[in-house]
Amino acid sequence: MVSRRDARCLAALSGALLLAYGAAAIAQTSNEPTDTERFDCQQLAEWERPDSPLEWFERSLWAGHCHVFQARAVRIGIDGVRTLALSRDIQDGIEREVARFLDGPPVFFERRGHIGRMSWSNGEPEVPASPAGMARHIEQYYRLSMGSDERIANRSAVRLDIEPLDGLRFGHRLWLDEHTALPLKRELIDDRGRVVETFQLTELQPPQLYQGGVVLDTSRTPPQQAWRAGWLPNGFLDQPVDTQTDQHDPEVGHRIYSDGLSTLSLFVEPIEEGRERLIPGLHRLGISLAVVRHVVADGRPMQVVAMGELPPRVLAQVAESLTWREASETAE
Repeated sequence: MVSRRDARCLAALSGALLLAYGAAAIAQTSNEPTDTERFDCQQLAEWERPDSPLEWFERSLWAGHCHVFQARAVRIGIDGVRTLALSRDIQDGIEREVARFLDGPPVFFERRGHIGRMSWSNGEPEVPASPAGMARHIEQYYRLSMGSDERIANRSAVRLDIEPLDGLRFGHRLWLDEHTALPLKRELIDDRGRVVETFQLTELQPPQLYQGGVVLDTSRTPPQQAWRAGWLPNGFLDQPVDTQTDQHDPEVGHRIYSDGLSTLSLFVEPIEEGRERLIPGLHRLGISLAVVRHVVADGRPMQVVAMGELPPRVLAQVAESLTWREASETAE
């Protein structure tokens, strides 16, 4: 059972995680890239209908970048039912997404950004800044297949079943609009085969294809930190996104990792007198799980939190694998 104090602390961290959800698809940034390479969204109107599960998945990513719309949605999880208002706009090639909860505590999220890359420009094998690169990446870790067609939000939809090839991540079911390939419904399936979350549009105003080009994110050098994850599940890459938000204290180090579908966050902060801390162990906040550890690094007590929609043993192994660099290595 999570105490009220722990729930408050986890909620602050969860806010940053929610803002980062889908970071592999949209690179959140406040600055216009100097190299404004763009993807012309009008190409989508000329592309033929996808004929394989992977092509449908890739098309859904392009569609998510190139359509402007407003919608109502419902989120059903083990923590209850919430309704949301969603809006998506593109201005001068920069994407803007807004989600506002319509019941329960008032919560508002906003994200602006570009078509993102899945890795920093740090010499590792680079994933291209495009949905095509992301689709090729997830194909290595998931099995995609077609399910039966259905009707969602009064629109014809095709179903994608996405099954992990190992026990290190959760599965997904996606229902895509047959005409635009926009996601209409998503189910998250845990490692026991249970549906732990359903996110579904209930009303979708006719989406409009953006008349112009959407900016592709540029390669960026990773920031230097005193710590790193010594182990990550295969396919999880350090995401090139700005994790400094108003949702958490500036002293909290935050890194995001993703395999293109599943996302986890690492939070590291010093433990100081007078500051709230979490009880070590496993915590649940909604559908997200968090593993908390207290460690000593360079003679200083630190709190480590690994949070995400992943099996608990995976989060625990990531949290336990954290290593600290030598001072000279960090300076370099």
